[in-house]
Amino acid sequence: MLPAIEGELRRQVRRLDSASTRPFHEMLTYHMGWTGARGARAPGGKRIRPLLCVLVSASVGAEWRKALPAAAALELIHNFSLVHDDIQDNSPTRRGRPALWKKAGMPLAINAGDALFVLANQSVLDLARYFDANVVVTAAAILEQACLDLTRGQFLDLHHQQAGRLTLKQYWEMIDGKTAALLAAATQIGALLGGATATRCYEYRKFGQLLGRAFQVQDDILGIWGEERRTGKSTATDLAEGKLSLPVVYGLAKKGAFARLWRDASKRARNAGRLRRLLEEDEAHEFATRHAKRLTRDAVARLKRLRPRGEAGAALHELCGELLRRSS
Repeated sequence: MLPAIEGELRRQVRRLDSASTRPFHEMLTYHMGWTGARGARAPGGKRIRPLLCVLVSASVGAEWRKALPAAAALELIHNFSLVHDDIQDNSPTRRGRPALWKKAGMPLAINAGDALFVLANQSVLDLARYFDANVVVTAAAILEQACLDLTRGQFLDLHHQQAGRLTLKQYWEMIDGKTAALLAAATQIGALLGGATATRCYEYRKFGQLLGRAFQVQDDILGIWGEERRTGKSTATDLAEGKLSLPVVYGLAKKGAFARLWRDASKRARNAGRLRRLLEEDEAHEFATRHAKRLTRDAVARLKRLRPRGEAGAALHELCGELLRRSS
């Protein structure tokens, strides 16, 4: 499935491969991980969202190749958000190499992100080759709602980061937009294209949302305590940049030494190691790990109740386990 997904992504991005816009096309291929530094080994991401979409589609009994345009659309939306997030967060690296805006400049990178967004919308419309208009419109509507939720989640992230505080309730609302929305859309669209009932599509959506929450909590843990050679970024980055991850939210609520040091933004970068140790003293690592394990159990339990069929169903269980045990 992964080679087929990659082929569909390349086909969609080739819409911009013409003589006059070839440098523009090369910007997109660089960000997608196909060209540039490290050549063929350049990191392109895990392709989690498109893989979930086609696996769910196959597991409910459909021909998964017909879902490829939607799978590509989901991955293009994800990458559009990454290009813009790197600019908004002033993040110089992405997947272990210079972010697109550092390589091409901010104006061109913004335009490249916009292009990925448009390509995603064109891609989902290609479903019309295989499905009737009602199914295509429904899939497009799910994708567009996910895009709106992404912007809502990003607003909450930036807004609360400026304020320097975030409650646990606000954290879940934020990650439901930033992370869980697109995974929920991937599983819902996959079920829709597989011909599942409306009730079953909703259940797959809830599975995707739980998986997205668990994935983000795990990402928060890795952002502070992960191995740099595996994650592709320094473990000091999230703390230095003031990212309001789950361990940080918990540490701030304790109102102890961590919270006092964190409040002084000018000291975060040079005290990242101490901040990490203070979080450990506040038992923030254990708190976040408990949430990750609970959400993982809930996601796996919901998937078991859905009883995805065949080889694709087994692969879906395997992928779920790999995502939630990952170290990068």
